[in-house]
Amino acid sequence: MNMITPPPAVHPAPPSTPTPNPLDLKVHAAIARASSSVSPTALLLALIDWSSHLAGSPGKQLELFNLSLEQSHRLTKYLREVTLATPDCPAHECVEPPRRDKRFVAKEWHNWPFNLMHQSFLLGQEWWHAATHGVRGVSRHHEDVVAFAARQLLDIFSPGNYLPSNPVVLQRTVESGGANLVRGMLHALEDFERMAAGKPPAGAEDFVVGRDVAATPGKVVLKNRLIELIQYTPTTETVHPEPILIVPAWIMKYYILDLSPHNSLVKYLVDQGHTVFCLSWKNPNAEDSDLGMDEYLQLGFFAALEAINAIVPGHKVHATGYCLGGTLLAIAAAAMARDNDERLASISLFTAQTDFTEPGELALFIDESEVSLLEAQMEETGYLTAGQMVGAFQLLRSNDLLWSRMVGEYLMGERAPMNDLMAWNADATRMPSRMHSQYLRRLFLNDDLSEGRYPVGGRPVSLSDIDTPIFCVATTQDHVAPWRSVFKLHYLTPTEITFVLTSGGHNAGIVSEPGRPRRHYQVMQRPAGGNFVSHDAWLASAPRHESSWWPEWLDWLNTRSSAPQATPGIGAADQGYAVLGDAPGEYVRHK
Repeated sequence: MNMITPPPAVHPAPPSTPTPNPLDLKVHAAIARASSSVSPTALLLALIDWSSHLAGSPGKQLELFNLSLEQSHRLTKYLREVTLATPDCPAHECVEPPRRDKRFVAKEWHNWPFNLMHQSFLLGQEWWHAATHGVRGVSRHHEDVVAFAARQLLDIFSPGNYLPSNPVVLQRTVESGGANLVRGMLHALEDFERMAAGKPPAGAEDFVVGRDVAATPGKVVLKNRLIELIQYTPTTETVHPEPILIVPAWIMKYYILDLSPHNSLVKYLVDQGHTVFCLSWKNPNAEDSDLGMDEYLQLGFFAALEAINAIVPGHKVHATGYCLGGTLLAIAAAAMARDNDERLASISLFTAQTDFTEPGELALFIDESEVSLLEAQMEETGYLTAGQMVGAFQLLRSNDLLWSRMVGEYLMGERAPMNDLMAWNADATRMPSRMHSQYLRRLFLNDDLSEGRYPVGGRPVSLSDIDTPIFCVATTQDHVAPWRSVFKLHYLTPTEITFVLTSGGHNAGIVSEPGRPRRHYQVMQRPAGGNFVSHDAWLASAPRHESSWWPEWLDWLNTRSSAPQATPGIGAADQGYAVLGDAPGEYVRHK
């Protein structure tokens, strides 16, 4: 049976948001500043939902009581085994840490009394996981919020975070005579000074935009209020005539796809005989607060597409979108399909969601209460600050991005070496208030795109209209766009989809150049109009390859491109697209 897509107008539009009272906005903005944009009301509602349902669930309470007794028995047995343990017969731990939890892997944690400390902590973590999950009657969102809050509070008290209870730090302190603590104090002072002065993290100055990163040669051929369009200089005698347009996310700078020369996706494509264009988004200020999703569509994607059509006339375009840029590209492609606009040769989407019903852990920070606070705060500033976004991502991965870094740099005295990806990650951007509010409400809260309500030009678009072949990439460890959420594109359009699931996270899985060790991916194509396949069935049947996915995408592009021809010129002055300067342009340097 062929996949059946729903008509775009099946679901009624959600009620419109009332116009806020100016006094309410001021109060809400003050609350947002005091709470770091985390809604106290949202947390309270989640806590009330969970605690009241738990109070009325004697069976669940009995389960938790029995679990505590069983854990006590396991810990007592473990203590007995520790007392009697020998090198030939070590004690068996009573609880194993989660697979990705590396806090207690060092052998020093198996020595007394640190074995008891970390095992007790893990048992407590296990108990609270059981306590915050499976309480009948609690909404899924509130369950996730309470579980997340409990996890954050528990992490604060991890024995690995403190000098007296971390055996690895204690041993280093003894061996170095306390030099590690002195270095750690100097690191902390330097970080505080840099943060107060608005400087990037230590070592980021070694990765200069245009010299070390974003260094692929090219020219700026279009500049408007929102974008600069870069056309990269060809390195081959001939190129495939169909150009590639890259639409990066504007939540960060575009050069995630043009990092160092050895791992630049842009350079890789250029060296393989493709004409490549890339958008560089402006880092908005307060005067750009009126920029909305429509402007990002018209001044961004469609303005760039018109320029490319003038510079490389007569050829369709391979459009490529990354993260939020991929979502924008999906919207644009649906609008073009609706209007019978056939200028796209293919569509490639990297870690881009089109259905937001299960958007991953970011949904913890997105509900009506949270969005209202953000809107009130953005009403005063005109934008969402980079620090607010970075803080949310750090909370999602607090073990990796916060606590482990603090232990390593401030207690062990070891400054992690800066690399190009880390320097790019520190080069954050702002988000215009109007665009960010529309994005959160239309996509995250209302899911307008997948349900056929998202308007372009005053009329809704439907992803089911798209008949251009799609190459879709997701990553196994993505906390921003979980791969099962990205996979839902299969249910929204009947067109041919080649789906790739690659190892790594949201960024590192995409920056996966050939030759990088420990990289693998699975790939399988669903033909146009193909049968329904669930994500679990896909995972079980898609062939696995031990290498980078870049050559797979290159082959896919080449089979949908014409034979190589002479390279086109840079820009088209006679068409109004003269060369305006060298890549990477000015916008990427704006702080």
